[in-house]
Amino acid sequence: MNTVDIFKMNKSVLSVVALSEESDEKEYWHSKTPQERLEAVESMRQINYGYDLTTTRLQRVLEVAQLTSK
Repeated sequence: MNTVDIFKMNKSVLSVVALSEESDEKEYWHSKTPQERLEAVESMRQINYGYDLTTTRLQRVLEVAQLTSK
């Protein structure tokens, strides 16, 4: 299963409402554990910025300097 299948949107439960309407979204997220919230944030980050195994580690930058003799 690739990442596209994991993050596929179920359009049958999508609803569009005005921003001025009350929402139960805050209540929903308060019912989740901190671990579940972090997993949701990570999923959204991967959707927005992609997931690349080569960039998951810190990049090391090396510079070769020539020693000058006096």
